Amino acid sequence: MKFPYSMLRDFVETDLTAEQAGDLFTMAGFELEGIEAAGDDSVLDIKVVSNRGDGLSVFGLAREILAKEPSSKATELYRRACDGFANQSVRASIALDSSVAEIQSADCFRFACREFDGIQSAESPGWIQARLEAAGMRPISLLVDLTNYVMLELGQPLHAFDRDKLKEGRIVVRNARPGEKLTTLNGIEHDLSGQMMICDAKHPVGVPGVMGGLETEVTESTSRMLLESANFRNTTVRKTRKQLGLNTDASYRFERSVDPEGVVRAIERFTELLLQSQANVAVSNIVDHYPGKTTREAIRLRLNRANVLLGMEIPADRALHYLASLGFVVREGGTEWSMIPPSWRPDVVREEDLIEELGRVHGYEKIPELLPEGQTPVGGPTPELFRVDRLRSALVAAGFTQIISHSLRDSHPLDGPEPWVAPTNPASPEMSLLRNSLLPCLADAAVRNGGKDVHLFETGAVFAETGGRRKETKELGLLSCGNWQPAGWSASPAAAVDLFSVKGKLEDAFSLAGVEADFIAASTEDPRFHPGRFASIHIGREHAGVLAQIHPDVAENLGLPEETILVQLDLSALGALREPEYTPISRNPAVRRDISFEIAKSTPFSKIDQTIIQASGPTLEKHWLFDVYEGKGIAEGNHSLSLALQLRKPNSNFTDEEANQVRQQVVEALASLGAKAR
Repeated sequence: MKFPYSMLRDFVETDLTAEQAGDLFTMAGFELEGIEAAGDDSVLDIKVVSNRGDGLSVFGLAREILAKEPSSKATELYRRACDGFANQSVRASIALDSSVAEIQSADCFRFACREFDGIQSAESPGWIQARLEAAGMRPISLLVDLTNYVMLELGQPLHAFDRDKLKEGRIVVRNARPGEKLTTLNGIEHDLSGQMMICDAKHPVGVPGVMGGLETEVTESTSRMLLESANFRNTTVRKTRKQLGLNTDASYRFERSVDPEGVVRAIERFTELLLQSQANVAVSNIVDHYPGKTTREAIRLRLNRANVLLGMEIPADRALHYLASLGFVVREGGTEWSMIPPSWRPDVVREEDLIEELGRVHGYEKIPELLPEGQTPVGGPTPELFRVDRLRSALVAAGFTQIISHSLRDSHPLDGPEPWVAPTNPASPEMSLLRNSLLPCLADAAVRNGGKDVHLFETGAVFAETGGRRKETKELGLLSCGNWQPAGWSASPAAAVDLFSVKGKLEDAFSLAGVEADFIAASTEDPRFHPGRFASIHIGREHAGVLAQIHPDVAENLGLPEETILVQLDLSALGALREPEYTPISRNPAVRRDISFEIAKSTPFSKIDQTIIQASGPTLEKHWLFDVYEGKGIAEGNHSLSLALQLRKPNSNFTDEEANQVRQQVVEALASLGAKAR
């Protein structure tokens, strides 16, 4: 924002030069971008951040000087601005009915207006024209120049309507109806498309917070004027401005928030300046509709907390002076204070915001340079991340490759059953939805890599909407298809992926990561999975995920092999991981004993596995299945299994008798499952 320094001196008495004032603004958070000479005056160009709309006025910047510079004093103009320019000498000679204005949009928080009659065409005073030109504004006429000047002074945009051009002489703030158009002051016609508009009794006459309409502009022939001062929702003004492609000084201020309590103050200041130029103008009462009035809640402030966060001590009396000068209502209460932010500071909502105000006004340059004190905490991942890291490392060790994909994507045959969560403004149709499963990302990556001999996994967030509430969960997704190893020169064929081989790889990875999981055979009606090649993964007693072969129709649709195995696991179910147990390597040799038995096919191998482990005791080092036989000599519904037991003692050798005894214990234990030794 550009403004001549002389305007600032109208609001505050200070010995600061323009350069010194610019440095003060920079240290207060309003960066000085440059100073230009304009005759005997200096023009400051101040950069105002997006959440400090109060800095887009000379009045607001004067407040900063009064708070930060101890020798500065408020002028009479500043005090009158604080009082709203209440002027008892201005008597209303025109009765303006409240029906002259009506608010039909929730995006208009306040709307006030006043009528002026007997206006004569004239130029604005030379000193106003000079200041507007210094601020980069083109002088046009007395009425238009005064609206711009008051906006520069107080930060409240105004708009002047020729009341004789308003249908029925009234204003309605509403949304545009289908097909309505408006030609703005720059001569361009716009399609309004349902945006909030300022209208007369029949047609739109202005774009709220952006620009007025050409049809009702004030001209040299205007003798009766209706002055508007309003407050609109900043996001609505921004949306309208972007849609219409208009950038104005008014929209720049409304987008960064304008003080709703300054609406009437701006009308009073305009009236005062107009009557200084044309004393015989008749003035009406002010009609003020304020449906959006709110009450700010008090915020707790602890000075000792402020001293800790800022790293310097601010005396209590100085802290109270700073905040009171900035417009905060201060209520002292022992060690804690209660602060009510002013209406022009919507950015202050918490204690840390108040502490920031103390720091910037007292001076960040006063923070002492001290070495850090205390203990540095030990770094590392959180327990949740640690568990996921261990599982990722175990999967990589098991032969899988990790991928990282984008969480935004399009719909996919492998999407989960949960309802989608869709961003409001997607960048493209291909990125219009938040993924509700990791399987589509894995399938796309597999297809891009040839669709065969790929073994991929990913951990990440998935999103869904359940019962009207959106949720985010962390999951593991895994896809495996093709051969585990590339074909080599030997005649032995490469092992192909199937449900059981992936289950084995997962068991190895879970064991390495310390995850205790069970796989329970089941059937499914999920159209993504093969109905008969499906298992539920349980961690503890809770269902945590699925292991399944892809449905043949989905595989064909995606261009993946039918023997593609998918895994989906809820990572929040991992819980505490089992810590690895380390035992010394025995110097003694191992012995092997084989067992063969006939057993019903309906007996889960997991039961057989657990029975062998329990019956063998601690001397069982490992065991494995090396043969399955069905055919002659085996009853229908049964099969013959052959397993090898590897036994080892830590400090002595196994005798044949001891090894045979362990083998016999296993055979007897398996008999309880219906097994018959062969």
